[in-house]
Amino acid sequence: MVYTKISEKEILEWLKDNLNEERYRHSLGTARCAKELALKYNLDAEKAYIAGLLHDCAKCFSNEKLKDIIDKHLSVEQCEMLNYKTLHAPVSAYIAEKDFGVTDKEILSAIRWHTLGKIDMTDFEKIIFLSDKIEPNTRDKEYSGEIKKLLDEQNGLNLALLRCYKETVKSLVKRELKICMTTIDIYNHLLDLKNVSDT
Repeated sequence: MVYTKISEKEILEWLKDNLNEERYRHSLGTARCAKELALKYNLDAEKAYIAGLLHDCAKCFSNEKLKDIIDKHLSVEQCEMLNYKTLHAPVSAYIAEKDFGVTDKEILSAIRWHTLGKIDMTDFEKIIFLSDKIEPNTRDKEYSGEIKKLLDEQNGLNLALLRCYKETVKSLVKRELKICMTTIDIYNHLLDLKNVSDT
């Protein structure tokens, strides 16, 4: 199935022109990792690959451009505006649809929520979220290894997500950055799921 209106070659050229070198390598790594996780969880590998390629397509836009696109075209919770590092996610989903012709709702949703996440993400959304954190090209190998071990356990997707959210909360506190209440809600939800499975 074709998920974009342009070829993969054209997508890669666009990404090369609009991302810095590290972010480009990260996008390639995320796409490959997403494909691998999709195969592991019996999901559409080609769809996951496209979501991985495009998940950060707006990452190198200026904060002003991100905010301008959000103000003109998107509905974003006020909570999400606390940290400019997450603004690229809804804008990337917008660009994926507008410029790359992606109409598949699952791809667009996975891109939209790959930074902040949401409660009750689908397995597809979870693998894109996790691929962004553990891809081999730019991410810390020790941390990625921990996440991959969790994925091999029962209820591995949720355990891996919980580990990621723990790290996110710690990092935000350490840097004295504001924490979106959605992040806390997701962390609490994942902790509840773990506690239920442990009993």
